[in-house]
Amino acid sequence: MTRNHRALLLLLTCTTVTQRAVAQLTLGAAMRQADRSAFANRIAGGASAERRAQALVPLKGILPSIHLEAGYVRTTDPIGAFGSTLRQRTITQADFDPSRLNYPNAIGNYQGGIVVEQPLVNADAWLGRRAALQASYATRASASWTRMSTRVDVVRAYYGSVLATERASMLQTAAHAAHAHQTQAEAMVRQGMVTKSDALLAAVRAGEIDAQLAEADGNALTARRQLAVLLGGDGAADANDIVAPGALPSAARIRAVVEGDISVGQGQPRADVDASERGLDAARADAVRARSTYLPRLNSFARYDWNSPDRVYAGDRNWTVGVMATWSPFAGASQIADVQTTSARETGARALAEAAVANSRLQDEQTRTALTVALTRLAIAERAVAQSAEAHRIVARKYEGGLASVTELLDAQTVDTQSALAFAQARYVVIVDAAERRLAAGRDPATLAVLDDSASVADRGAVTTPGREQ
Repeated sequence: MTRNHRALLLLLTCTTVTQRAVAQLTLGAAMRQADRSAFANRIAGGASAERRAQALVPLKGILPSIHLEAGYVRTTDPIGAFGSTLRQRTITQADFDPSRLNYPNAIGNYQGGIVVEQPLVNADAWLGRRAALQASYATRASASWTRMSTRVDVVRAYYGSVLATERASMLQTAAHAAHAHQTQAEAMVRQGMVTKSDALLAAVRAGEIDAQLAEADGNALTARRQLAVLLGGDGAADANDIVAPGALPSAARIRAVVEGDISVGQGQPRADVDASERGLDAARADAVRARSTYLPRLNSFARYDWNSPDRVYAGDRNWTVGVMATWSPFAGASQIADVQTTSARETGARALAEAAVANSRLQDEQTRTALTVALTRLAIAERAVAQSAEAHRIVARKYEGGLASVTELLDAQTVDTQSALAFAQARYVVIVDAAERRLAAGRDPATLAVLDDSASVADRGAVTTPGREQ
């Protein structure tokens, strides 16, 4: 390869790395994309918009309405013919001839009208409007809760993808170390320092780690696909476009962000509790609406009419105004069914609201306990990863000097690898528990996006991985 070719290859490599760094997905960006595109959010948003539109339906019994009428009739009916002539104001003395009254000629009439109707007193419409508005508010609060819950899912999936990538990286390092142990054992066999079984055991252990690495690579791809689907994309097509950090934030950074969540109580009312309470208000108003259908209704109207033998809206104009009162003390079994149905719905909505409050208190305590336990496990895992790394280093030195068996060396490496993997898992669990804690406390899980600030070289250097210098 010429010097120019090497320079071009280096330039392409640097450009690729830069592009991938620029395209790296942060938690904050994932949250914003989920808010816009996540399937659950879009479904909830559509349901909320539908309910808002349905809240306009009761206005039919509240707001005035206007409509136009136009038509044409031609008749020889005595009453119809005389009435059309009278409406057209073309009556003459000859029209009162008995023979002509009984056997009129066919007459055509163009009818036109403008009608305005104004409801005056419709109790069921006003109460139905109130119930519909409360139902709309409940659906909107439910959509907000779905959005908050989706953000927790984004935290889980985003850092699940990061965890899977970090695990694969750790196992890659562990595989290099295992193959190095295998090479070392084979060399010592040739020197007569150990038996062939040492080399065979080292090869078996290296194969096991290779298998774990293959599984970890597959899990990392699956995690990216799951994140892509959660963000509203296609798992197979969009997974390759997701470039997440290669390692989780350090334990120190995680503690700095989430430790305060343990002592913080519930903030603003949770959206799911608000949704259930709004739903109860809607059910209560709907029950009152159903009972109000037994009350009288009062409505008014006004209209202009035109009648002409030539065209629509021609001739002299007539006007009519009026008020109409109606009362249906019994409209059949459907009215009784409506009252009983809405009453039962109110009972169920009251139980749902009480359950939402009780569950919110329970989840508040559960998430506080879970986060406390997760932080304790993180501290233990952090100590264990340092201790296992030192133990691995010591056993490796002893094996080189013939003071330890290959089984001890391989066991030490296994413990080292498992400790590092457990440490990564502990950091992941703390982040997810913190997201769930914030959701349970009525706070926004998106505030965990401050962990994006930890994606620095210094912070990544604090992440412990297996296979340290021997």
